[in-house]
Amino acid sequence: MIFVRDKGRMCNNILQYAHVYAWGREHGRSTMSMRFAYKYQYFRICHTAWHNFFAYVMAKTLAKLHLLPVITFEPDDCNAAELEQQMLRHRNAIVEGWHVRFYDLFLKYKQDILRLFAFDDGIEAAVRRTMTAACPQPTVTLGLHIRRGDYARFYGGRYFYSDEQYASLVEQFADLFPDKLLTVFVCGNDPNLDRDYYQKRLPEVRFCFPDGNPAEDLCLLSQCDWLIGAPSTFTLVAAMYHDRPLYWVEDAKTPLTLGLFDHFDHLFRHIR
Repeated sequence: MIFVRDKGRMCNNILQYAHVYAWGREHGRSTMSMRFAYKYQYFRICHTAWHNFFAYVMAKTLAKLHLLPVITFEPDDCNAAELEQQMLRHRNAIVEGWHVRFYDLFLKYKQDILRLFAFDDGIEAAVRRTMTAACPQPTVTLGLHIRRGDYARFYGGRYFYSDEQYASLVEQFADLFPDKLLTVFVCGNDPNLDRDYYQKRLPEVRFCFPDGNPAEDLCLLSQCDWLIGAPSTFTLVAAMYHDRPLYWVEDAKTPLTLGLFDHFDHLFRHIR
């Protein structure tokens, strides 16, 4: 059994575990996510074998007692080939570290990964209600992810964008579809977001601020036709579910074009 000790937030955990899961499938090894054994109980994986609090405590205790080897994929220039050999040598081990990456195997088993991280029925139902209420008639739907909070410090605040910058992106996006109605679903982590600003600046656009839990926000974004947000694993995982086009805003001053949108299978190789 490969126990995956996750770090970071929910979508970091999904991607990190998925890489090891794909490796395990390829090599006939069972895997278990220690994070999804007790936290983020929104997905099918949380109801599968070994994903329970008892298994989490057992693995954590065995590691603390040095009865399980711990294989750590850190720092970013770690010897991944040697660490993989350690995974092959040990039938039971804990694997940890953000830099565990098996890109080709991830894509090979991508559909299995998506089934594992299918949303619980209650999450899907809540999102359907939100989208139906916000879109009483057919529209183009844009998922806008506004990441603030820790992004004030992440990379020196490089991706910490203002309401004016996000609204400008929406305005430019609307101009790309001049004959279409546009509904924008805004998700994020800023409790002080100036919601009135967006609707006043762009009265012809319908804005929806759903206030869902993390899984509801992720599921909702995954259902949108297009996605825009600062570079983050949250929008990346949202794009993965239904292969939605995603624009990671590296520079808010860059004029928006459809050519800037990309897809998960390429973008996931370029996360930091």
